[in-house]
Amino acid sequence: MNKFNSKTNIEDSHADSLLENRGNLLDSVNKVLKKLTLVKDKERSLFLANKLFAEIIYDVAYLEGSPYTFPEVQTLLEGITVGGHKLDDEKLIINQSNSWKLLLEMVKKNEFTISKEVVLKLHTKVAKEEALKWGSFRDGQVYIAGTEWMPPAHEALDAIFKSVTKDIETIANPYEKGICLFLYMARNQFFYDGNKRTGRLMMNGIILSAGYEAISIPAKSKQAFNEKMIRFYNSGDTIEMLEFILSCSRV
Repeated sequence: MNKFNSKTNIEDSHADSLLENRGNLLDSVNKVLKKLTLVKDKERSLFLANKLFAEIIYDVAYLEGSPYTFPEVQTLLEGITVGGHKLDDEKLIINQSNSWKLLLEMVKKNEFTISKEVVLKLHTKVAKEEALKWGSFRDGQVYIAGTEWMPPAHEALDAIFKSVTKDIETIANPYEKGICLFLYMARNQFFYDGNKRTGRLMMNGIILSAGYEAISIPAKSKQAFNEKMIRFYNSGDTIEMLEFILSCSRV
């Protein structure tokens, strides 16, 4: 199995090298990709992301427990307030819209990079007035409900991120690269909140920049996503999540 390290001291808190057991991981990627009809066309992929924008935002919000229906999300994104909802629920939708708009603009202008600067810019949009802090790595300990996994101490985060991006950049396949970065970010919990959302934005930034269609975890798959993420947090095994996320591709 391709696993992440469970150690949390500063020297070893970054995950085991992504280069370990890459054969099994690549086999999983290739097995799923063979079933997909892939079209490498950046302009087309950005067009589709914009066309499906409301659905993407609905999926993201639903995974976070939003009570908004799809038609209500469409209405709010058109600039019309929807009654009967808390301001925090509305803020969640608006934040995800703003973060996705920023990502698509970055990709369009070839400004997307796998860097701390981009991660922090996206997180600023994702978690504005939601998280304890936004636009910066956390400065305290966090926990993940329902798991035995202990995210690393905040003092180690900068070193971990440098190690993560170094490993990620060695991966050629954009799907494997993007999904591994998402999983790394989710498990290390660089922020007080918005880790999975920011990680999936980075994942899609990689995939879109390579010319392929964005992947959105559909609302109907929320339970499966949560269950598999819990197993991933506890085990560090990336293969199940990688296959699941690839299966959510529309192509």
